[in-house]
Amino acid sequence: MDILSNLKPAKGSHKKVKRIGRGEGSGHGGTATRGENGQRSRAGAKFRAWFEGGQMPLQRRVPKRGFHSPFRVEYQVINLSTLQKLVDDKKVTDGVINAVSLYKSGAISKAAAPFKILGNGELTAKLNVEAFKFSASAKEKIESVGGTTKEING
Repeated sequence: MDILSNLKPAKGSHKKVKRIGRGEGSGHGGTATRGENGQRSRAGAKFRAWFEGGQMPLQRRVPKRGFHSPFRVEYQVINLSTLQKLVDDKKVTDGVINAVSLYKSGAISKAAAPFKILGNGELTAKLNVEAFKFSASAKEKIESVGGTTKEING
């Protein structure tokens, strides 16, 4: 019969901790598992995480390809189907869609970052939409149901 006071870990599941630098009798005295010479064997040795011992570093070995524009604007995208879903779920009641209402409803992750309305899906609700950009099809679909589009500069 096992009671709590008799419980022991499975055989081999627990090993003794390697106590380093506690004298020759411990088996880990002397150099204390650091090896014989070099910076890493000394006290206070510090290496930056990306240091490769003087070898040409990875970020300099790998070829650089292409061009990355520093002026690229990454838009958060919202489809018309998402706007319709917000109306159906009663997250938009006054018919006004803007950065604040989209952020509060969880459609975009950052209220300050630019977002673009895309024309994927169908829209039946009449909405007044303020966005940084509209695709041509989105603009057409919004205005065809009687809504308005307004581009904002941010």
